[in-house]
Amino acid sequence: MPFKSQAQRRKFAQLLVEGKISNETFEEWNRETGSARLPERVRRSAKSAPRASAKRKARRKATKRKAAKKR
Repeated sequence: MPFKSQAQRRKFAQLLVEGKISNETFEEWNRETGSARLPERVRRSAKSAPRASAKRKARRKATKRKAAKKR
């Protein structure tokens, strides 16, 4: 699996020095990455739309339960 960022590459190099990963693992990842220009850091994508939808569904469900109790 190739590295996604420079920060990840540095972290793996640190783990290699500490002896927590093997040299083969580091070299495999490095080889798969190649000479690609990597960003310094990669952020997760925001997933706010599905969450808002779930909140609305929960609110509707609660409203329906309250209406059923009143009857």
